Parts: sequence; structure tokens; C-alpha cells
Amino acid sequence: MEAVFYLGRRLSIKRKARSHFLNMLLSPGSRRMQRSASELRRRLTGSAHVVSAFLQLDDPYSYLLAYYLPELQAHFDIELRVYLSQARGEAYQPAPDMLAEYAATDAQRLARELGIPFLDRGAAPPVEHRRGLLDELASHAGSPDFFDEFRDVLELYWRGDNEAAARRSDTGEAGSADREIEASQALQSRLGHYNSAMLHYGGEWFWGVDRLHYLVQRLNDVGVEKDSGGNNKLAALRQAMQVSLPVRPPSAAKALPPLELFVSFRSPYSYLCLQRSFEIADAFGLELKVRPVLPMVMRGMQVPHKKLLYIAKDTSREAERLGVPYGKLADPVGTGVERCLAVFLYAESERKGREFLLNAGTAIWSEAVDVATDKGMRKVTGRTGLFWPDVLAVMKSDDWRAPIEANREAMMQSGSWGVPTLRLGDEVFWGQDRDWLLVRHIEEMCDTGDGILV
Repeated sequence: MEAVFYLGRRLSIKRKARSHFLNMLLSPGSRRMQRSASELRRRLTGSAHVVSAFLQLDDPYSYLLAYYLPELQAHFDIELRVYLSQARGEAYQPAPDMLAEYAATDAQRLARELGIPFLDRGAAPPVEHRRGLLDELASHAGSPDFFDEFRDVLELYWRGDNEAAARRSDTGEAGSADREIEASQALQSRLGHYNSAMLHYGGEWFWGVDRLHYLVQRLNDVGVEKDSGGNNKLAALRQAMQVSLPVRPPSAAKALPPLELFVSFRSPYSYLCLQRSFEIADAFGLELKVRPVLPMVMRGMQVPHKKLLYIAKDTSREAERLGVPYGKLADPVGTGVERCLAVFLYAESERKGREFLLNAGTAIWSEAVDVATDKGMRKVTGRTGLFWPDVLAVMKSDDWRAPIEANREAMMQSGSWGVPTLRLGDEVFWGQDRDWLLVRHIEEMCDTGDGILV
């Protein structure tokens, strides 16, 4: 008994220490201080405004990002450094095969909405030429035309141009790409990241086209525009990701299937997507089925330190953009998550599932309420209007485990491994930043030719 108590106490101390550390990172004030310090160092050293791009040939997100980099370079007085890179292994990507399959589908949707050609010359990228193309690219590394060559190769690969790939895949030195990738990975690791399709500027990371607007805003803030003219492609990108919800549900939406939302109480991205998901479902008159799952770390997967740091900083930016209260957390991992799952199912039976989700999310991620304690959980359930003796009873039961496991299995079978995941019929959208693509998809399904806003 004493040993068990000591272990629980030790884990609790570790959890609280982690929460305290993350709270410091989540503060918008901390982000502003980091940016100011970075700019001060740059001025003192007389350095250029360096933007580093880490791109991967067989990563479709790298292809989409590369499409906008010439515009970034033309509009801002920056030094763009491009590196041939590759994302880290399974420690950073727990389901790499599923990710690769999903990424191709997701990038195809993005490309269609953004007007970027994608697999228009073939049904799939010419993967049989991947190694040769990498070695060919490596032969240009360090040259003034490296980025132009990289863009050309990315384009022929992700447009499915097998003939062009065959012509270019036997001109490089065999094995040269491995050396370039190893060097770029080492540099990226020193700078604090692990993924491809990443931009780095002044100690801050920006992933793909989804976070490019943050970099544009930061460069605007430090005043490095070359001229006062508009950056058309970059502005169009931001505009494409804006959507308006219908003023009342379109009649065609009545035939749509339920919208399923897979979330985790320990995922900040899940918390950030909750309110928006409810708004989308309400606007289109859809039934929203929330299907919580255990967090990855409670399913035997670990989150490396670099990934944890990036998530903390990225979610802070996203919360500020979305206007969601955020930044003072109490990590619910372990007992707190299990109690939330049990109480959620009870709240659903009382028709208060939505209220409990929002109240628990706000408590965990913006008020540092420890739901692993009775005091913390009572605060959340009191706001929700749940009967405390019943809450105590369900928290002592393991009846929640089977339906929660069924949710995980359903999520995995749909082709997604992580949260938040939104599923409408056969279409799957992973990530809180795919809300606009979901809305576009619903609009298409509701479009009868007469418009959907009537």
C-alpha cells in the first residue's frame, strides 16, 4: 500500500511539474518575449532575416508549401535557405503508413481548394524514381539554383509526371541524398524540430500552408516588406481558408449522415476544435456524435520532448486566433482522463454531454482545474448540472472502457490514428485546422444548384 501511494504521489508531482512548465510556454506574453529577444539578437549581430525551409520530396505538404515560397521571397526582404530533409521516425509519427496515406488524400483536397495542380499527370507519384530524384537533388545542394531545382522535382513528383521523373532520376551520385538529409536533420534538431514541410524563423516554427499566415504576420510586424504592394498568392491562401456558416440549415443537409468527432481530454487540439465543431453541426443541422478516446500516452505511445514543445507553442497561437480561453492547464493524464471519460458517458445519458465537454475543456486548459481530484471534478460537474452522488458512482465503475475502446477502433478503421478527427460518412478530416475543409465538403454535399444559404 505504501509503495502504491508513493508511486501515485511521485507521478502526481511529475504531472504538476509538467503542467507548470507548459503553462509558461502557453502564455502569449512568453511568445512575444521570445520574438522580441530573437529580433534583438538579430540586430546586435547584424544578421539577415533568415527563413529556413525543411522540405521532403515524398511529402505532399512540402510540395504545397513550396508553391508559396517564391511569393514569400519576392515580397519580403528575407534570406531563404532550403534544405532537403525527411521527417523523423515512429517516435514522432506513431502511425507513419496511415499518415502517408491520409496526407496524400488531405493534400489533394487542399490543392483543389487552393488551385494547385496535384496528380494531374498520373494517378500516383512516381515512387519508383524517388531514390534517383533525391540523389539528383542532392547534387544541386548549396548551389544558387537549388530551390528552383527542388521546386521542379517536387512538382513533377506530385503531379504524377512519371516520364519527367524517369529522365531526371539517373543524373545524381548514388547515396548523396543520405548525407544531405542527415545534415539537414541534425540542423533541424539543433533548432528544435523534427518534421518536414516546416519553416523556421527567429526561434519559431511554422508547419505547411496551414501556419504560413503566422510567418507572414510576423514578417509584417518586423517591417521587412520590400514594397507596400499586396502579396496576392499569400493573401489568396488566407482568404481560401475563411468560410461563412449558413444562416439556417440548408434543406439538403437533412439527408447527410451524422458528424462524428473523435477527441481526447488530454489533447489541446481537441479542446480547440470543440466549439467550432458544435457551431458547424448546428449551422447545418447535423447530429454531432462525440466519440472520446484514450490519449496516445495512455495507449502505450510516447510524445518526444521536441514534439511536446512545438504542440504547446502552436496551440497557444491557435487558441489566440480562435479566441478560445487557453493557457493555464492541469494535465489530466491518467486518473483525470479516466474520470472524464466515465463522467462524459454519464453526462451523455443525461443529455448534457456537450456542456460537460466544454466545461471540462475550459477547466483543464484555461483554469488549471485538476479533474483528477474530487474538488476539481465537482467544480466541472456542478457547472454542468450533474448530480454529484451519481458522478461519484460512475467514476468508480469501469463500464466506460468498452465503449471508449470501440471509439478508438472506429477511428483507426476510418484511417485516422489521432485526435481530433472529424468524420462525415466516408470523408475523414484530421486536425482542428481542417474545419474549413469540412465546411467546404458539407457545402458541396448540400449544393443542389440553387445555393445552400436559403
